[in-house]
Amino acid sequence: MNKIQRQRLAWRTGFFLLFILAPIFNLFRFDLEQNHFYFLTFPWTLGIDAFKSGDISAMEMALNMGLRFFLPLGIIISLGIWVSWKWGRLYCGWLCPHFSVVETINHFMRKASGKLSLWDRDPLPEDQADGTHVHVEKKWWWVTGLVIVGFSFVWAVVLLTYLLPPREIYYNLFHAQLTRNQALFIGVGTLLFIIEFTLARHLFCRFGCVIGLAQSLVWMGNKKALVVGFDRGRSNQCAECDASCEHACPMRLKPRSIKRKMFTCTQCMQCVEACEKVHENDPRPPLLHMLQDQCALDVSLRDFGLKPEIPTDCFPPISGGPKDSSRG
Repeated sequence: MNKIQRQRLAWRTGFFLLFILAPIFNLFRFDLEQNHFYFLTFPWTLGIDAFKSGDISAMEMALNMGLRFFLPLGIIISLGIWVSWKWGRLYCGWLCPHFSVVETINHFMRKASGKLSLWDRDPLPEDQADGTHVHVEKKWWWVTGLVIVGFSFVWAVVLLTYLLPPREIYYNLFHAQLTRNQALFIGVGTLLFIIEFTLARHLFCRFGCVIGLAQSLVWMGNKKALVVGFDRGRSNQCAECDASCEHACPMRLKPRSIKRKMFTCTQCMQCVEACEKVHENDPRPPLLHMLQDQCALDVSLRDFGLKPEIPTDCFPPISGGPKDSSRG
């Protein structure tokens, strides 16, 4: 891993732990028994019961709705739109606990089958130009299955703790005293997650996740947003590679495409890292870079068949190397 991927791993791990621990410490959850949210350990109520009983006026109720519902919701949506507008699906690639599971299962499934998905037509090469070596062995299917079942069970249990008191759920679970409804929720939830993680995890990230889809739509609206850029003037050098950048993409995208075809890019930057490794012992710079502002137009405006003029410093200059390494 390069520095970026180590940072991303730290962020993903930290957020996954937060996802599990948040309901335990009442940092954020909705309690079905008390019919209100908890936020940063405090009850977060709108005062509906107090209004019904006549303890607060209609004006106080309206103020509660504005300050405790519409204002926080507006701030969260505005922040999400701003981040997505500038950097795309940054939440997906750097924080999302579901995408962390997707990448982990990808890793083990590749060891078991050579593919990142059961629906991939051909297996990936065991040895790649970026130095990646993955020896495929069927014994890894056992590990893959355990990982899928384990994550599915964890997700089902954690989601239930966002709705019912976590202390009650974990006590009942560890003492085998789950109620019928609790056991039904965890059992059905685990089964559904097993199906999704095994067969449709990429499909869900691309088209089933409302948060991810909203980020992609906002990102597509900004032609100057952060995007993976390809030094097209040196495209002939890609013939020397085995498409390691495509093999590295956990979403099964083609990083050298136009922006529209990278609609679900999660900004994980693994394709850029793969390209850097391919050129590790090459005096020529990598062909993939993260671009934004005026430089990003080379990727986004090609959606419309245009070939915009971009600044000459969007890609690093070539120094040394073979004589035929010039761009264009």
